[in-house]
Amino acid sequence: MLAFHIADIIQVPFGYLMEALYRLTNNYGFALILFSVIVQLVLLPITAKSKKSMMKMSRLTPQLQEIQRRYANDPARQNQAMQDLYREEGVSMGGGCLWSFVPMLLLLPLYTVVRQPIVYMLHENMDVANQIVEVIKGINPELFGGNAYYHQMIAAQYIPQYAEAIKAAIPTIGEIALEGINFGFIGIDLGAVPQFNVFASTWAWNWAHIGALLIALCSAGYQVVSMLIMQKMNDSLVTDKDGIQDKETAENSQTAQTNKVMMWTMPLMMLWIGFTVPCALSLYWFVGGVVRTIEDVILNNRYRKIYDAEDAERLKRRLEQDRIEAEKERIRAQRRAENPDGITENTSKKRLQKQQRDAEAAQKAAAAKEYAMKKGKLVEETEENLPLSGIADRPYCKGRAYDPNRYASDAKEN
Repeated sequence: MLAFHIADIIQVPFGYLMEALYRLTNNYGFALILFSVIVQLVLLPITAKSKKSMMKMSRLTPQLQEIQRRYANDPARQNQAMQDLYREEGVSMGGGCLWSFVPMLLLLPLYTVVRQPIVYMLHENMDVANQIVEVIKGINPELFGGNAYYHQMIAAQYIPQYAEAIKAAIPTIGEIALEGINFGFIGIDLGAVPQFNVFASTWAWNWAHIGALLIALCSAGYQVVSMLIMQKMNDSLVTDKDGIQDKETAENSQTAQTNKVMMWTMPLMMLWIGFTVPCALSLYWFVGGVVRTIEDVILNNRYRKIYDAEDAERLKRRLEQDRIEAEKERIRAQRRAENPDGITENTSKKRLQKQQRDAEAAQKAAAAKEYAMKKGKLVEETEENLPLSGIADRPYCKGRAYDPNRYASDAKEN
């Protein structure tokens, strides 16, 4: 019951929209085309979010593959590195898939609006719709072959023909419902299921049958065209960490392989569906697919400019970094040429500090000696004042316990 009410939030308003378009154009086919265009325009904000997120994911493909190769044996680090990349680029994991599912969830109720015209265009409840189907089926059962899901579409166009019988069976039926719906569109019955067997006894070489066949074929064939366009646009977005297009990665990516499989499975599935449902649904899907492709091209061009600017900035940073590294290497090469033996001064911090202290001490000693000489005092350096080692810079190089007379007595005895 909850699912029914949620679906009604979408289905009822669009049902009134479909009815208004039908009254406006007085043609179900044109109304369905306008309806499909309006639906895609309503879903455009969601489609834009999905497109933007998926384009970001496509651009990160080379970097994701590099992470997978680098941490092939460490799933935990691989997952963390991927999350860090997503966070740095502002990409939500699964965001593109999530937004792409939203239009699908909305299209299912809209598909019901097309499939159940008595309920949503003629505004009768499901019980009355089922009674109308049963009344017409009791009079002409041959009309209702195939899937019972589409019996409302078959019954809706025959309501005016069997209006008296229906009104007798359902006294409370509204006048709008008794008008029924004319599914004619440029000589094609959009309420009929196309026939693919041209050799069947029911087949006739007229525009009604040929047109219905072409609608189903166009709906399936356009899937191939749309997949090719989408694949080409997605491949052009795959760039490496420096913002340079990576065609090889784009061709070998998992997304590209999946799209190649879907390029044939989706059209085959649509072809099968096209010959099991009324033409109206195939026309609805075909027009919707064309509008989605146009939207994809426009959105791709719009976001591509933004991402191209980001790639240009990334490439600029990379070239600047390369310039800095080249300058550093030039300086290193120059130093190696000037000093081929690799001999360098000891420029450690402690060494420089000690040299500064010694220089200051020497200046103080020289100043003190000069002052003493001016006063007539001569400071003589005795042997006791000399460093133990005999080296002024290294007074303790022989050790603090050095005693030059330690073995003097032994020397005399010997």
